[in-house]
Amino acid sequence: MNSHEYQEAVDWLFAQAPNYQRDGSSAYKPGLENIKKLCDFFGNPQDKIKTIHIGGTNGKGSTSNMLASVLQESGYKIGLYNSPHLVDFTERIKVNGKNCNKEFVYDFIQKLKELPSEIQPSFFEFTTIMAFEYFHQQKVDYAIIEVGLGGRLDSTNIIKPLVSAITNVQLDHQDLLGETIEEIAFEKAGIIKENIPIISGDEKIPVRDIIINKAKEMNAEFIDATTIETSLESDLKGKYQKKNIRVVLALIDELRRQNLTITEENINYGLSNVSKNTNFIGRWFEFSQNPLTICDTGHNKAGLEEVFNQLNEYSQHKHIVLGFVNDKKIDEVLEILPKNENYYFVKPNVNRGRNPETYEDLLKKSEINYKIFQNVQDGYLSATQNCKAGEMIFIGGSNFVVGDFLEKNLLTS
Repeated sequence: MNSHEYQEAVDWLFAQAPNYQRDGSSAYKPGLENIKKLCDFFGNPQDKIKTIHIGGTNGKGSTSNMLASVLQESGYKIGLYNSPHLVDFTERIKVNGKNCNKEFVYDFIQKLKELPSEIQPSFFEFTTIMAFEYFHQQKVDYAIIEVGLGGRLDSTNIIKPLVSAITNVQLDHQDLLGETIEEIAFEKAGIIKENIPIISGDEKIPVRDIIINKAKEMNAEFIDATTIETSLESDLKGKYQKKNIRVVLALIDELRRQNLTITEENINYGLSNVSKNTNFIGRWFEFSQNPLTICDTGHNKAGLEEVFNQLNEYSQHKHIVLGFVNDKKIDEVLEILPKNENYYFVKPNVNRGRNPETYEDLLKKSEINYKIFQNVQDGYLSATQNCKAGEMIFIGGSNFVVGDFLEKNLLTS
């Protein structure tokens, strides 16, 4: 298999399967029927591995990568399933920080081509069974599985984990999960399994109550991570990581109760070396120092509020490159943008990518200084040309904006 054959196989996978990340809600296939058939077809690898399930609106990626890093420092072989990828498909499936083997991906896609016609999986269902099989073949000690979208009907919900966590519940994907925080919390709480402890990192009383009630119904121990006090920090920057660290510490406490050996030193080193141990990028990623250029994949109102709170701590003038996908409520995002910076609105290179021209009327009303570009790179290059000494650049608004930027610039920087 050469790189061309690998790329052809991955392109086939994207073309065959409805892909939410690319196509949006038309590709979202809620329910476990397909994934059950898929898992049966491949001999149920998910039942042959020990798993930890991480759900929530924001912070899933950071939390799962921090936990993976701590467990790796503790000497365990750790599988990690995250989505979406930023640059290459294999980022979704890692073992001890190393991307999934491309040979495996290629070979597995050939097997997928032979599926019986009555199984018609989505792209995410394909990648989920691929992750389970890879972790089983790699004989991982533990696999950390991030929920794709929602929880109750997400294809990852076929696992029976040692422990589950819900990082938080915010308004996002309302077209699929419900218009209110309570409706979304109900979907997220769907990962709670009978007799399996559930950790909650959300401080909102209505959300907490929904998770507690579901835990009672399932006879699952409820563990409130928000009561944990800690001064521990991570190499993953961003003040918002404090809340994620509490969830990680609650997960570690529970795993210790289940006889995993994790020392305080493992925790300290693990939290301090996440980027090195898991190769995680995307959250408050410092791309360059001159000019200071930061990327962050926060993409809903709550995530972007955290991002702009952090950005406001930098005194220098900012050049902010932003792009969104179709289901984002642009008016809510514009409300939280600092007024006196320079903005470069871009179209992410994905079917769901929203052309800034479609919301220019809102931009005009918001009285910010902006330009519009048809791709991320043009917006970024314009920002670098306008960025004077001592000023900074920020790139975000969507995973796809950050992915487009890194694909063009990370490999050449």
